[in-house]
Amino acid sequence: MNDLRSIKCEACKAGAPMATQEEINEFMPQLSGWDIIEHEGINQLRKTFTFKNFSKSLDFTNKIGAIAEEEHHHPSILTEWGKVTVTWWSHKIKGLHTNDFIMAVKSDDAAFDDK
Repeated sequence: MNDLRSIKCEACKAGAPMATQEEINEFMPQLSGWDIIEHEGINQLRKTFTFKNFSKSLDFTNKIGAIAEEEHHHPSILTEWGKVTVTWWSHKIKGLHTNDFIMAVKSDDAAFDDK
């Protein structure tokens, strides 16, 4: 089994392979509270994180932004009072790639540090 914390993101170009169902079945148990949703025909990983106030939500949003810049992989982020919804998918392939699962774990780790 591939531990998502031990895998690095790779450059994802148009035509890169989407995560297979086998990979999804392997990766999802490593994620806590993430759902696969379909939005405009594109599968995406989504999770809402809760915080004590807006300041904590904003701090977390900025952490996710910094991680995204470092990895060159960017999510959709909705920041609200006491919660942040993060959605990962690979824009170039219009679906889920291994990178999205890696970034979901990185998001969880950042939230744990922020509680």
